[in-house]
Amino acid sequence: MPTGYLSKLFGKSPIRPLQEHMVRVHACVSLLRPFFAAVIAGDDDEVARLQEQITQLEHEADDRKKQLRHDLPTGLFMPVDRRDLLDVLMMQDNMANQAKDIAGLVRGRHMRLPAQMHTLFDDYVARVIDASAQALRIIEELDELVETGFRGLEVNRVEDMITQLNAIESETDRIQVKLRAILFALENDLRATDAMFTYRLIEWVGMVADYAQRVGSRLQLLLAR
Repeated sequence: MPTGYLSKLFGKSPIRPLQEHMVRVHACVSLLRPFFAAVIAGDDDEVARLQEQITQLEHEADDRKKQLRHDLPTGLFMPVDRRDLLDVLMMQDNMANQAKDIAGLVRGRHMRLPAQMHTLFDDYVARVIDASAQALRIIEELDELVETGFRGLEVNRVEDMITQLNAIESETDRIQVKLRAILFALENDLRATDAMFTYRLIEWVGMVADYAQRVGSRLQLLLAR
C-alpha cells in the first residue's frame, strides 16, 4: 500500500500540538498574578509591560491554534474524535483570550482595586491560575490515555485530577462571592462606573477558571465513551 495513502489515512497525531497550545495558554494565564500585583502596587509601567507580554503570549497561543487546525488530520483513524479535540482546543483558546481581555480592560481604564479587596483578590487570581495549571496537567495526560485506549488505571488517575480541578473552580466561585460582597459594601464610596467595571473584572477573572474546568469536562466526556 502506498506510503502517501497511509499517511492520509492515519494522519499526524494532534495530541502533542494540543498539549503545546495548552502550555502557551497557561503561560499567558500565569502572568495575571504579577499583573495584578503591579496594579495593586500602582506600578503603571509594570502593568503596561505585563499587559503587552500577556497579549504576546495570547498571540503565540493563537498561532499554535491556527496551525493545529490547519494540520488536523481528516483521516479515519484519529486517536481522538475531531469534534472533541476541537472542543478542547476552543476552551483552551478561551482561557488565553480571557486573560488578554482582562489585562486590556485594566490597563485601558487605568483601573485600581479598592484596598479592602487586595489580599482576597490576590488569593482569587492565585486559585484561578491553579485551575489553569490543573487543566494543563490533565491535558498532559492525554497521550497516556490514548496509549491505554482510555482504559485502566490511567483513566482513574485522570478522573481524580478532574475532580480536583472541579474543586478548585468551586473555590474560585466562593471567593468571587466574597469579593462581590466587599465591593457591594463599598459602592457608595466609588464612582458608579468604577464599581460597574470592578464587578465585570471579578466576573472575567472567574471565567478563566470556568474555561479551565470545561477543558476537564470535555476530557471527562471522552473517558465516559
